[in-house]
Amino acid sequence: MVSARRSFEGTLAIASLRRLCGALASTDGEVSFELDFGRDSFGTSYVDVRASAPLTLICQRTLEPFVLPVMLQTRLGLIAQEREEAGLPPDCEPLLVAEDGRLRPADVIEDELLLALPLVPVNPDSRLPDEVTGHDLAEDPAGEGHSENPFAVLRELKK
Repeated sequence: MVSARRSFEGTLAIASLRRLCGALASTDGEVSFELDFGRDSFGTSYVDVRASAPLTLICQRTLEPFVLPVMLQTRLGLIAQEREEAGLPPDCEPLLVAEDGRLRPADVIEDELLLALPLVPVNPDSRLPDEVTGHDLAEDPAGEGHSENPFAVLRELKK
């Protein structure tokens, strides 16, 4: 595939990516992907991976599901042994290929999507409920209200 500079594109059902499904709240949807194989001017074999998918995660702030649109683009340098990693250009991430030279595209896409997941998923549109924060934003929209200083008592003792 590298010598022939092959390209592949298509879609995969998210439900078919078993390892990824374990990190998701829902397995609905599809991953759109493009894989371009080639060799750079230094002779390094690579695969360019582009993928996009709507992944449903559980927000760790509100514990509600939300859809995180993931779009990734990366270049993976194909290596046969770990010691070859040092010879990769700085823009290449290493991808260790099996001894027989075979590569499962679905596994590569799944690995990259797993790496793109946030460590702690938080819906960017979420906010903590007023019961948790202890104040009503309608009463104090700019945060201008002043709470009593807990050290005011110590200041009085010092006098």
